[in-house]
This record gives sequence, C-alpha cells and structure tokens, in this order.
Amino acid sequence: MNKAYLAACALACAAIVPARAGLFDDDEARRRIEMLRQELSQQGKDNEARIAKLEESIRNLGIVELLRQIEQLNGEVAGLRGQIEVLTNENQQLQKRQRDFYLDLDSRMKRLEGNAAGASAASGAPAGAAPEAARPAEPGPIAPRTSSREDQAREMRAYDAASNLFRRNDFASAIEAFRAFQKDFPGSTLAANAEYWIGISYANLRDYRNAIATQEALIARHPQSPKAPDAMLAIASIQAEQGDNGSARNTLEDIIARYPASEAAGKARTRLASLKR
Repeated sequence: MNKAYLAACALACAAIVPARAGLFDDDEARRRIEMLRQELSQQGKDNEARIAKLEESIRNLGIVELLRQIEQLNGEVAGLRGQIEVLTNENQQLQKRQRDFYLDLDSRMKRLEGNAAGASAASGAPAGAAPEAARPAEPGPIAPRTSSREDQAREMRAYDAASNLFRRNDFASAIEAFRAFQKDFPGSTLAANAEYWIGISYANLRDYRNAIATQEALIARHPQSPKAPDAMLAIASIQAEQGDNGSARNTLEDIIARYPASEAAGKARTRLASLKR
C-alpha cells in the first residue's frame, strides 16, 4: 500500500511540473509584450517630439525668409526715395533754367522793341510803319540800321545756340559757345548772363575752381546786373557742396547785404537758416 501511494504521488508530481513551467512561460511572454508596448509608446512620443521640432523649424524658416524679404523691400523703398530726391532736385534746377531762359528772352524782346521804337522816332514814323515809296533813298542812315538788325539777329542766334547746348547737358560745348558769344558780342546786354551760365556749366562739370572764378568775374564786371546776386548764390552753393560752410554763410550774408530786394536774397535767407541749424 505504501508503495502504491508513493508511486501515485510520484506520478502526480511529474504531472504538476510541466504545468507550472507552462505558467512561467506565459508570464515571461506577457512581461516581454508589456516591455515592447512601453518601448513602442516611448518611440511614438519621441517621433511626435521630433515632428514638432521639424514643424517649428519650418515655421522659423518661413519667418526668416519673410524678414529677409521685408529688409529687401525696405532697401528698395530707400533707393526709390533717393531717386525721388534726385528727380526733385533735377526738376527744380530745370524749372530755374527755364525761368532764367524766359527772363533772358523777355529782356531781349524788350531791347528789340526799344531799338525799333528809337529807329522809328528818328525817322519820324510810328513804330512798325512801312517806309514811304516816294521817299528818296538815304544810304547813310539806312545802312547802319540794317546792319544793327542783322547783328541783333546774329546775337540772338548765337546766344540761343549756346543755351540749347546747356539744356542738352553738353556743358563743355556750352562753355565754348558762350565764350564765343562774349568774344563776338562784347557789348551785349546778355554778356552777364553768358558769364553766369559759363560758371554754372563749370559747376556741372565739377570744375569748382573755374566755376567760382567765373562767377567772381561776373560780379566784378557786372555788379549791377540781375545775374550778380545769382552768381553769388551759385558761389555759396559750391562752397557748401565742398563742406566750407563758414565761407558759404559769409557769401549768403553778403548777398542779403548787397542785394536785399533780389530773389537770390530770399533764397539766401532760407539757406542761411538751414546752415545755422
């Protein structure tokens, strides 16, 4: 009996051992599955973090590009503003040239009208009247009058030709043409104007030494000319351009003192106020 009981117990133990081993295998698998799940979960979180960083980097790159474009546009706007200032300055210079041209033309027309009226008064006929057909020829008086009109026409053509060269910005040729005008018509009422535009032409060529010397010669030769205060204003502009603000102030004050009622004096007061700031 004892032997049979022991044998039965031995058989029971042999049956129990594989069952427990199977239980142990299931627990290990579950543990490994759980570890794998945890690893996958952590990897998913890591991937999400990386994607978030990539998205942030992309957004930052967009902002940087936008800032770069804004800076580029700001530079272009600044360049356009500079071009507008240049064009405004050129427009002001053009308006002044046109105004001076019309003043010169008005002066010449008045001079021609005066000469025509004087010639008519000397002949006893009204201005613009045709000579009488039966009147005998008088070579002495008629010849000088015809010559004078021809000279006036040549003078106007020469001055206009030089002025056209200046308006085309051919300043070197304009200087030569105005010099030739001065030589051919030394007694012209436009001599001071020609001297002034020679000086301005030198200034446009940035030959400031000759520009100032020419305007100073105009002031010395034609102190009562309307161009004299303009010549002084041109000298002050050149002095300021060269950074000699002290000399520019002195010249502007001299304009106001010598030609207080001139248009140049008004401009001198405005520029003097800006130089003192």
